[in-house]
Amino acid sequence: MTSSETNASIAGISRPVPTGLFVGGRWRPATGGADFAVHDPADGSVLARVADATPDDTRAAMDAAAAAAAGWAATAPRERGEILRRTFEAMTGPRADDLALLMVRENGKTLADARAELTYAAEFFRWFAEEAVRIDGDYRVAPAGGTRTVVVRQPVGIALAITPWNFPAAMLTRKLGPAFAAGCPVVVKPAAETPLTALLLAELLAEAGLPEGVLSVLPTTSARDVAGAAMADPRLRKVSFTGSTEVGRGLLKQAADQVLVSSMELGGNAPFIVCADADLDAAVEGAMLAKLRNGGEACTAANRFYVEDAVADEFARRLAERMGAITVGRGDADGVGLGPLVNEETVEKVERIVRETVDAGARVVTGGERPEGPGWFYPPTVLVDVPAGSPATEEEIFGPVAPIVRFGSDEEVLALANGTEFGLVSYVFTGDLARGLRLAEALESGMVGLNRGVISDPAAPFGGVKQSGIGREGGHEGLAEYLQTKYISFPL
Repeated sequence: MTSSETNASIAGISRPVPTGLFVGGRWRPATGGADFAVHDPADGSVLARVADATPDDTRAAMDAAAAAAAGWAATAPRERGEILRRTFEAMTGPRADDLALLMVRENGKTLADARAELTYAAEFFRWFAEEAVRIDGDYRVAPAGGTRTVVVRQPVGIALAITPWNFPAAMLTRKLGPAFAAGCPVVVKPAAETPLTALLLAELLAEAGLPEGVLSVLPTTSARDVAGAAMADPRLRKVSFTGSTEVGRGLLKQAADQVLVSSMELGGNAPFIVCADADLDAAVEGAMLAKLRNGGEACTAANRFYVEDAVADEFARRLAERMGAITVGRGDADGVGLGPLVNEETVEKVERIVRETVDAGARVVTGGERPEGPGWFYPPTVLVDVPAGSPATEEEIFGPVAPIVRFGSDEEVLALANGTEFGLVSYVFTGDLARGLRLAEALESGMVGLNRGVISDPAAPFGGVKQSGIGREGGHEGLAEYLQTKYISFPL
């Protein structure tokens, strides 16, 4: 691998961070030489300028992937797994501090959140390093007895991975881990807000021995054109996207033209249900995790809090006390519990949702006012007396705002919780296990956290129902998304 045409020195990072495109195992500028700025959300300053890919660069990446595909598919599963394992060790060892601080710089999250994400992200490489050698098949005797059936699992082929800005490491490794374990080359289009983490991960994978062409990374401000060039290429066989439902719908329409295997992890509107028989200390602690992990900028974030009448006031008081005590500031500063949001657009959306929900009758208990000064900050905010159907219960907030709605019965809260087009994750806190299981089974979501505020686990199938997506990432199911089944019949 040759060195990059350009790289960036970023304060606190031990080595310069690559800023070029990664195509065919080499760093290169974009066709035409254009670049774009990556900003620090804490003050709006420019962290680095990154190569701005074009459709011509997409075609070069597809050429490289096509050249590498047969050899990578034929590579021994153990060897594929060892590359993932070596990258896991680099992520959790020599380069851990660099990756964590880089996520703070380009995303705005706190250092604690960045370290937690890094641990989670690296685990996908460790999990799928172990799964690579367990791709199964089958041998059967035909019912008529004269033939035998062999079933084999083969890599689906070249994949396009489109990743979001909120978890720039984990959303990438969650796709690359199973793809590489299965033997698929991948072209990555990272979010324009956070491309540096993806580029640094590409460098670590190359250092771990990933063959040339198996991975390409194309940062760009022209996402539609760059991704569209890959989607229109007949050599592409799969698309995996994490992002908004609106964009996911458009990608599925494009995928239909090529009949692409598709995995979509889309929007969420997670209900967080607190029953009167819940342990309120545990419920508040779970709420802090479910709401403020990554500053609320997570598809799994608790979006709507439904609290049973008997404990609604006390839960709101305790949650507001906890959230109001959080220090807001630059993510790597001492004592800071909440960093900035990723950009101005996100802050303005949160401001609007809070304003319109208050206009609809809600009351602010803590927060609710954007601070003055540089950076894209919004304070932890608790709203009570929130009318069902107001903006804070209908829209995905993607910020540190907790709207609380009261409920009186299980039937009522299920109707409220399920009354959305989304179905990614739900949370239930109750002291009655049977009640909790009844609610969990009745909730229309792909995942349920029962008496816990964090559900993400590399060894478990992550994904939603309804318009929160199709397919699963993580677990055994995540590997299956990158495999196709072939049946071979022969006479005995």
